[in-house]
Amino acid sequence: MIYADVVIIGAGAAGLTAAQYLARAALQVLVIEERAPGGQAALIEVLENFPGNIASNDRAARSGSELMDDMYRQAQHFGAQFLIDTVQTVQRGVDGLWQILRAVGEPVSTQAVIVATGTKHKTLNIAGEKELTGRGVSYCASCDGPFFKGKKIVVVGGGDSACTEAQYLSGLTDTVLLVHRRGELRAQKGIAERVIHNPHIALRFNTVLVEIRGENRVSTVLLETDGKQYEEHAEAVFVFIGAVPSHSFLPALCCDEEGYIVTDQTMASSLPGLFAAGDVRANPFRQVIVAAGEGAVAAHSAVLWCQNQR
Repeated sequence: MIYADVVIIGAGAAGLTAAQYLARAALQVLVIEERAPGGQAALIEVLENFPGNIASNDRAARSGSELMDDMYRQAQHFGAQFLIDTVQTVQRGVDGLWQILRAVGEPVSTQAVIVATGTKHKTLNIAGEKELTGRGVSYCASCDGPFFKGKKIVVVGGGDSACTEAQYLSGLTDTVLLVHRRGELRAQKGIAERVIHNPHIALRFNTVLVEIRGENRVSTVLLETDGKQYEEHAEAVFVFIGAVPSHSFLPALCCDEEGYIVTDQTMASSLPGLFAAGDVRANPFRQVIVAAGEGAVAAHSAVLWCQNQR
């Protein structure tokens, strides 16, 4: 059994910020991340709305990946330890400590847990989506967009993510079709305006993607507008229709109607000693700067919790 004063699950902006604050407070900190440090923020081409991150004469504004890499190295510098593994269960042990069971490594015992696992993308649940995922269907433009330079691309969604990713993809091809089931974009005004005035993005409102077709790769999509279905050529479909919080490994705790963890202003959940920060937490404004701030608050609260337990 491994022991750490505080275990952070997730290494996005919230988890990495919490890690460096806790490590600087001289606590034993272990961060468990399923994939690689950075989270969804690492996929952002340019973090143009992150305070202080602005282009100058001698350098460009940093990408999300660059900022997350810096935060990761900073947390390591102060002493935080990192493991790549999948958390399967978090439960209270007979000794009162939290016990974290992992997919590969041995269990971890800890005084406090900070859940910073963010969200996972929602799927359309339509014919062809699952079968063609990785073969033209994607949920990450910066990951897979370069494979479709000069190709016909369909983007599904109308929020910040869909518009931001459509804007990015329009730099790779002249033909991006943005499909949205509503009559107007839901994205922030500045983001939506850039998409509306982008000559390489065609908007299709009040339209639903019914089916994704192709043998071994995406070749066409079936759309429906005003009750009429029609087929269009497409070589890639990028889906950005929202997300669901990632905390299925946790015991029952207080969540809102969408499944996001409810906390107080100290980031404490309904379970004593378990805190939440970032996109997994009930919050009306999910941004990198917000996640980082919540990570700092959660870390401070975890420090106080550990002190009280002693």
